Order: sequence, then structure tokens, then C-alpha cells
Amino acid sequence: MNLNKAMILGNLTRDPESKTTPSGQTVTTFGIATNRFYFDQQKQRQQKVEFHNIVAWGRLGEICAQYLKRGQLALVEGRIETRTWEAPDGTKKFRTEIIAENMQMGPKLGGGGAPSSGGRDSHSPAEEDVPIIEDEIQVKDIPF
Repeated sequence: MNLNKAMILGNLTRDPESKTTPSGQTVTTFGIATNRFYFDQQKQRQQKVEFHNIVAWGRLGEICAQYLKRGQLALVEGRIETRTWEAPDGTKKFRTEIIAENMQMGPKLGGGGAPSSGGRDSHSPAEEDVPIIEDEIQVKDIPF
């Protein structure tokens, strides 16, 4: 048995771009950034950011294009695929993407385009959107 499943929760790095294939199928692409916080050996808090390429097809792609905006929090479930192609200069190119199978939108940003509380731009991600657990989880603390 094999399993190819990805679940990411992060903020959109750009507005979704939607296109229609020659066969009439909608395909929407966008990026999501995820942050990982950890403590290094000197007990200094560090942050690592990963950028993910998302592809949504059909009705899901239409919904993503209509409702998602840069900076918005979103949960995407899907599968990982790597595309390969040959560039005009003859080099082989690779791109790893998450093919979305399900998407949930995070809380709305701001109210009707007006700046939200704290004077943030309506497209700026709020740090408070995702709780950060400061302590490292130890295996002995897991209840099962």
C-alpha cells in the first residue's frame, strides 16, 4: 500500500492565477508559505520558511481563484507531484507541486478592504492567526 498525502496550513504568497486549458478545464495556481519555529543548540528561537506551489483543478480551482487572496491563511490537502520539462536551452527542469484535493479558508482579513485592527494592510498576514507553541514536545509527554 502507498500513500501520497500532503496537508499544509500557511499564508498565500501571491494571488491565485487562473487559466483554462484548451479542453475547457480550469487550473489555478498559487503559493503558500509555511513557517517552522524551533530552538537551536544555543536556545535561540529560529524560524525556517518553506514555499509550496499549489495547483487546483476544476471547480476547486475556480473557488480558490474567486475567494483566496495574498496573505490569507489557508489549509490545503492534496498529493505531491513533480513535473519535468525541457527548457528552451535544453536543460531539464523540475517543479514539485501540491495538487489540491481539498481547501479550507482561514479567517477573513480586515473588513471590506478597510485596514484591520492594528493598522495592518488588508493583505498582510497577522502573526496571531497561527498559534506558536514555544516548548518542544517530548516523546514522554505524548499520552499514547
